[in-house]
Amino acid sequence: TPFDPFGHTRERRRERALLRESEALIDELATRLDRESLPLAVELARLPERIRGFGHVKEAAIREYEREREALLSRLRGGEVGLRAAE
Repeated sequence: TPFDPFGHTRERRRERALLRESEALIDELATRLDRESLPLAVELARLPERIRGFGHVKEAAIREYEREREALLSRLRGGEVGLRAAE
């Protein structure tokens, strides 16, 4: 809210960006989901749960999250699992 004194910090802006990224990821997963891609989709959807802590601890968790997300997305988009075409 406008009255949150910490709402404009770099960390809070990053948290809001991560939320938007996660929502977009769920939307993409929903359009590509089939029986074969389900385990990978679940793994991708659960990645944000790993982001915890404050300050440098959270930053390290975000870096790990981003690294794993990119690897899993590469598998998902690269067709290493059976996927129906996005409609």
